[in-house]
Amino acid sequence: MTKALAVCTETLPVPTGDFDHFLQVINEYPVLSAQEEKEIATRLKQDGDLEAARKLVLHNLRFVIKVARGYTGYGLPLPDLIQEGNIGLMKAVKRFDPDMGVRLISFAVHWIRAEIHEYVIRNWKIVKIATTKAQRKLFFNLRSSKKRLGWLNQAEVNAVAKDLNVSSKDVLEMEKRLSGQDIGFDLPIGVESDDRAYSPSQYLVDQSNADPADSLEVSDLDNHQRELFYQALEQLDDRSKDILSSRWLSDKKITLQDLAGRYGVSAERIRQLENNAINKIKSAVVN
Repeated sequence: MTKALAVCTETLPVPTGDFDHFLQVINEYPVLSAQEEKEIATRLKQDGDLEAARKLVLHNLRFVIKVARGYTGYGLPLPDLIQEGNIGLMKAVKRFDPDMGVRLISFAVHWIRAEIHEYVIRNWKIVKIATTKAQRKLFFNLRSSKKRLGWLNQAEVNAVAKDLNVSSKDVLEMEKRLSGQDIGFDLPIGVESDDRAYSPSQYLVDQSNADPADSLEVSDLDNHQRELFYQALEQLDDRSKDILSSRWLSDKKITLQDLAGRYGVSAERIRQLENNAINKIKSAVVN
């Protein structure tokens, strides 16, 4: 059955480009009669017929468009809403039982709306505003419950809470979230900071509180010690430099045993040479 849905996905008309042409293509697939639908769905259920799955989806796409149009008020592209609704339709086709005595679209409407709801909640704003069950219910019902453009009064809050079986606190919280606006962390490119344009990044506090003079002193000290380190490294003999470079300065570090084989001595001798070289560099840097 999963394979059937994959085939449907590959052959579905895509609502991109010329949207009017897409609608024209969809309208070429007539609505199935109840008997035709049952026969096709039975082939899918009993035989896993891929062509049957494709037909069930294609002949019901016009209903997905109808449902998706009801969510255009959220400012999201209609083609994207249709795409998400198509996913819900395919999930419904996968679970549809023709022996239950109901039409596919009556069964599928829940799946179509569920996918569109998820898409709207994920993309309506940058920050996700509906996570709990009560918040999701309020998100899709609160705006239609408002009688005016202003904030709800207490009586309206109580009425909405009662109708949706949620708390008044949840109603007020969702109203506040719906009324908020997304603000970018940084100012848009080309916009200068002034009294009319601001971003959260402008109000970040420097937790270090470092004095510029102290920062410069630390930087100078680091540069000085780095210079002493390389000068001390150059004073070492070639074997000691190679040991330190292979053991500490190379991305692919070499073991004591490998270096012992390279120079024909014991691993303990390599360790002694390494420690002697490190102590010489420490002495040069510290002093």
